[in-house]
Amino acid sequence: MAENETPKYKRILLKLSGEALMGNAAFGINRDTLRAIVGEVKSIVDLGVELAIVVGGGNIFRGVALGSTGMDRATGDYMGMLATCMNAMALQDCLRNEGVETRVQCALDIDQVAEPYIRGKALSHLRKGKVVIFAAGTGNPFFTTDTAAALRSIEIGAEVVLKATQVDGVFTADPKKDPTAKMFKSLTFDEAIQKKLKILDATAFTLCRDQKMPIRVFNLHNPGALKRVVLGEDEGTLVHV
Repeated sequence: MAENETPKYKRILLKLSGEALMGNAAFGINRDTLRAIVGEVKSIVDLGVELAIVVGGGNIFRGVALGSTGMDRATGDYMGMLATCMNAMALQDCLRNEGVETRVQCALDIDQVAEPYIRGKALSHLRKGKVVIFAAGTGNPFFTTDTAAALRSIEIGAEVVLKATQVDGVFTADPKKDPTAKMFKSLTFDEAIQKKLKILDATAFTLCRDQKMPIRVFNLHNPGALKRVVLGEDEGTLVHV
């Protein structure tokens, strides 16, 4: 580690959407994109940062989308949880190939492929420098992986939630649709509510606000962005109390 590469954070939680793993594909996991993400993750693990990851499953299956087809919402959500387990296993495999020790902890019981979620064990893994990937959200239907990220970050004593997105931060409008959209460098939870900005879902956002858990929103696909965030550089948007 270089002299000027002292991490600002000791322990963080990274929220990855399933869509982040797709690359330019319409669905599934793009191996090159996965390797690029793992390279970014390894760069901060090498700094000594304790890292937990919550991964979504939208690249494989999205339970909410099936509401209009007549499928029971709870059934769809459980199927979505299984999709997050597949993504977690792919991440773990790729991280191990890069020499990063990793454990998957699942909120559903699938002991053959993942540990059950046990807070004390997760904390032990983190202290030993292992990356912990939390799969299956909270283990309950009707809750998103955003809520799982907020919940787990508080449980493990993370200092910040890093929400990896496809854009550079939080904007006044969707920058992909509105070229005049302006990006915020920093804003409070109350300002985000007042401006009706969708950063996390309402449950997750309220949980972070009530527990004073800051959120940093950034573009994971900008090379080196994750490392810059961890080093305390002004990357993306910081949402704070």
